[in-house]
Amino acid sequence: MTATQGDLASLSRYIFRAPRWYASVTFALFIAAIAGIGAFDSRYVLQDAWEGVFFIGIPTVAASVLTTPVDRRLGGQLTYNRSSLLALTCEVIVVAVMTIAGTVAALSGFDQQFVFDALIVSLASVFAFRLLVVMAVSRSSFLVSTVPASIQTGTAAVLFFIYSETIRVIEVGGPLVQKLLARGDQAPQALGIIEPRDFLVLAIVSGMYALGVYGFLTVIDRPWRRSLGVSSLDFIRGFIGHIAEGTRELEDFFEQIGQKAVVPVTVLSFRRTDGNEKARFVLPMIHPGPMGEIGGGNLPRRVASQSEGLAFPPHATAGHDFNLVTEREVDTILETAESAYERIEYSDSASRSVRTQEGDAKLIGQAFGDDALLVATYSPKFADDVEYAVGLAATAEARSSGLDEVMLVDAHNCNNGLQGEDLGHVYPGSERSFQMIQAARAAATELGAAARGRPQLGVAWDETAWTPADGIGPLGIRVAVVEVAGQRTAYVLVDGNNMEPGLRDRIVDAVGTDEVEVMTTDTHVVNMVESSNQVGGAIDHDELISLVNRLVEEAAADLEPVEAGMESEYAEVTVFGNDRTETLASHANAVIAMGGALAGAVILAVTAISILIFFLP
Repeated sequence: MTATQGDLASLSRYIFRAPRWYASVTFALFIAAIAGIGAFDSRYVLQDAWEGVFFIGIPTVAASVLTTPVDRRLGGQLTYNRSSLLALTCEVIVVAVMTIAGTVAALSGFDQQFVFDALIVSLASVFAFRLLVVMAVSRSSFLVSTVPASIQTGTAAVLFFIYSETIRVIEVGGPLVQKLLARGDQAPQALGIIEPRDFLVLAIVSGMYALGVYGFLTVIDRPWRRSLGVSSLDFIRGFIGHIAEGTRELEDFFEQIGQKAVVPVTVLSFRRTDGNEKARFVLPMIHPGPMGEIGGGNLPRRVASQSEGLAFPPHATAGHDFNLVTEREVDTILETAESAYERIEYSDSASRSVRTQEGDAKLIGQAFGDDALLVATYSPKFADDVEYAVGLAATAEARSSGLDEVMLVDAHNCNNGLQGEDLGHVYPGSERSFQMIQAARAAATELGAAARGRPQLGVAWDETAWTPADGIGPLGIRVAVVEVAGQRTAYVLVDGNNMEPGLRDRIVDAVGTDEVEVMTTDTHVVNMVESSNQVGGAIDHDELISLVNRLVEEAAADLEPVEAGMESEYAEVTVFGNDRTETLASHANAVIAMGGALAGAVILAVTAISILIFFLP
């Protein structure tokens, strides 16, 4: 992950789930009652609260109930939960503006007209905000979006029209209409200041704000269409859908920008003497992202559910450019893994494990027949994802030294989160990339001369009581202990996204086997909580080390003779694509950085024009 991608990933701090519509409506009515007590001045507190519920809460309820059917009738896709949350947010905007205006009026001596002018501005702002959200979520045209967007402001305007003397002044309808609708004598005294021109001003200001929204979206959208060929509104809609209700709309956006890629899927299987599989390492060369269960974010769990033996899905040498665009692509990966598994030829010969180091890169390698498992780490130095091309080059270098199939794992076990400009990205041409390539070649060479024998394997697994909020995914911690020619090697796999600095080394020092390496799956289900939620960031290190030690002992007690074999197949899948992640991250970060300034400029401009309109005779 690069620094730019890290900035985009930090957006996950805004992830939440939209409350149920009835919860939003209930809270809105409560806020309206409190606002009514502060805004109106009748003889009874309950009367003030009721008037607040009526004049502030009713427009919110109307927007909550009507926006969804109206929007869907026009081809949109707003849900009731989103509509209610949007209406509640807009009500809070109105109450906040009125509170500030009332305070300013009380301290400065402005009359009641100033407060009502502020109300007009807040209602126009609510219309503009709703227009922005409806256009983003439903992807309707500007004119079509104005219909559902105007419900909350329009309902408030209708109530003010009926409960002021306006309907009588402009003589709307005949005597029957006047008798049925005119309610000026029942309205709070504060509404007596409303004049017919106020409704014209509200319409003009709302129109200006709507044009401001349209101009803002047009300017923001242009770079996305030029560089990616998609609209920024597609990304906003998908992101809102994902964070608010866990929908798959974000996958639809990623699919539009995705590119086809051919990726190797390597399977290392261990079977007992009776032919039953005991454990399976599955390594597709893709990245399990981008976040949550979007794309391949939950790939490790899917792999585990498809394996006969205890599954070990470690992290491959691939960065965010190799995120799967949709969860459907995981099915292709699993089918390819199954095809590779069926072609495996087993051997009862394995080597002792070897360790090599070149610069910061450290590798542990172990051969099974003519194939080898290599696990790379840069600990105690910080590192994040290893680029796809680097992994291919290191694998090819190892195979050129006499190996047939090679499973190259990125241990992904030491990083400092999203701190600093360099987030540990290992890219082609970097010094670290050559260190890994050289270490892989050295490991392959040493494995050719390493002592061999019949392998024994023991496994252990604990789902743990930790959750994704603690940085541990549903696979918990899995351990495989391989004994060959009197040497025991422990492979520890933690279902998490990278690891706090120093923790991997403490585990290695504490485990009582000849060799040990700690890996993480890089699952992104833990990133539904925050962008950097590494193993050890939220849990006690000593408890984790104690659990790993116990599992290693259980795996050692489970040792039995096995045969092992490895095979690779190639899958064609749709991934984010070359540099698409960086482009997307750059554009999204630019929208955040520049969008705020542009929005501020638009707001200042329309506010200035609004003030001029209020001063017109």
